[in-house]
Amino acid sequence: MIPPGRLSSALAFTVVLLFATLEHAPGQDCCDPEGPFRPGEGYADKPATCKTIAGWLERAPQVDARITLSVRGALSAVEFDGALAYLVICAEPDVRVMCVTYSTNGMRPGDVVLFAGGYSRVGTKQVMLDPCLASKK
Repeated sequence: MIPPGRLSSALAFTVVLLFATLEHAPGQDCCDPEGPFRPGEGYADKPATCKTIAGWLERAPQVDARITLSVRGALSAVEFDGALAYLVICAEPDVRVMCVTYSTNGMRPGDVVLFAGGYSRVGTKQVMLDPCLASKK
């Protein structure tokens, strides 16, 4: 039991410890602020491009938390199966990036788009973002 005079000190220590823990939660220090990766969700300030993504993938964060990758490029494929849309940017020999989303929103091959989504490396030259946001930019 904490003596009455020490209760406020113990409470203050607990609050400081809690905030210190939250400040350094997993994924918070995962990403280069100048890069295309972000902890959680949202667009990065500086997305990768079809020409720069290979270099960024070599430095992809190795964490057990959700990581979002933002990348901009021209659509090379657009498919819709009635439930999900599969949008692909970048063409070989560059790394190809597929965005799994719910609608094509009228996007067509050749449109320049911005993707941001849950990062998953599925091959040496393939990345999947699922779930993913896609917008014309």
